[in-house]
Order: sequence, then structure tokens, then C-alpha cells
Amino acid sequence: MSPSPVPALAIRGLTKTFDRPAVDGLDLTVEAGRFYALLGPNGAGKTTTLRMVAGLIRPDAGSIRVGGVDALADPVAAKRLVAWVSDEPMVYDKLTPLEYLEFVAGLWSMPAPVAEAEAHELIRRLGLEREANRRCEGLSKGMRQKVALAGALVHDPRLIILDEPLTGLDAAAARIVKDVLLERVRAGTSVIMTTHILEVAERMAERIGVIARGRLIAEGTLEELRCQAGTGGSSLEDVFLQLVGDGRLAA
Repeated sequence: MSPSPVPALAIRGLTKTFDRPAVDGLDLTVEAGRFYALLGPNGAGKTTTLRMVAGLIRPDAGSIRVGGVDALADPVAAKRLVAWVSDEPMVYDKLTPLEYLEFVAGLWSMPAPVAEAEAHELIRRLGLEREANRRCEGLSKGMRQKVALAGALVHDPRLIILDEPLTGLDAAAARIVKDVLLERVRAGTSVIMTTHILEVAERMAERIGVIARGRLIAEGTLEELRCQAGTGGSSLEDVFLQLVGDGRLAA
């Protein structure tokens, strides 16, 4: 699928400081219909960046546009285009997965028949049929993570933001989640994901950004990153370690 001329995400000069700069003048673009992996060592600014894009925290400076919408000037419109899934599944314990999806769909004012059909399809696609009517408090972390993902997808977002989405999933569940995400990308949705599982990024991402000290130090396809790191033919793990360990790039 050819990318849309309007990027799914365009970040310019994004800055956030806590006790030190967490994100430092970051520029980043994710084309529509692309799977983008944002990689970096612990404390590099990945999660802070994604939280700002999702509207959970406000930047000190810079701009964020989601599908052409100014997310700082019109946060409600931007959030309608976005789904956020963190590494800790955030669901309501006293609801069943089906009740949770109906609740989330209601927040988005989805017509009831559409919401019901989408909820049942997500339950089926994510392998949650046996848990569909159990309270979430009784589910494993992996199952709760799949429920959280279903809740994020129910309103058909155009940009899916994933912070370590495979945490707590066994191999079979991780495969299901990856297949669902790739189906969405093929349908034109964009995904931006952080992960410490570099093999996942290597297999799934079309473009990869490497962030260190709050700044983007390298970006491109895996082959382009190999060229930037001077490690032709190497795995993404080797390329990543070369990039973040290179004082010229990470300083």
C-alpha cells in the first residue's frame, strides 16, 4: 500500500524535562500505513515520547500532529485517531472482556450494533472466547494484555501506540497479537512500537528509529541502519549496540 501524503505522526522539536531532559528537541515522522519501531536503551525517552503523543502528558515545547491534526491545539480530535497500549494492561477488574469492550465503545459513541460486532470479532481474533464472560480480575497478565489491546482497537484507530506490547505474553499469544497488528497495518493503520525484543522489531518493523538521551540518533530500514552503523549484514541487535555505543551518535 502506498503511503498517504499526510503522515500518521509528525513530531517536531518535541521537548520534555523532568529532573533532566527526557526528550530533547525530537523530530520524528511515521508515514501512514507503516509499522515503526522506536528503540533505545532504558531512560532514552521512548515512553515519555509516546505518552506525549497519546496526550497523557504535555510537552514543554514542540509540536505533535496525528493524521494532520494538531494534537496540542485539538487533543480530543487527535485522541479519536489514536490507541494507546502500555506494558501494564489497564482494564477494569470487575468487568468481563465483553463488558469492557462495550464500555470502551460507548466512550467513543460507537453505534451499538457496530460496537457489538467489532467486540465479538476482536474477542475471536485474539483468542479470548473462553474468557469473554469472566471478570478481568481473574485473568492472567497475558490475557489482560490482550483485553487491553482489544479495547484499544475497538474504535478502529488510525495510529496504534504500543509500549512493550508483548510483555507477559507466551509465544502463542505473542504470535496472535503480532498477526492482528500486521493485519491492521496492511489495512492502512499505522503502528509505532517500543520493544526490548529486537528480534520482534527486526521481523515486523518497516522503519526503525533509535533514540538515545531524548534524541533520534539513527533512522531507516534495517539495511539503512546497517549502513549508518557500518555493520553490513549484521542483526538488528548488533546494529543497535553499535549505534547506542557510538559516542559520535549518542552524545
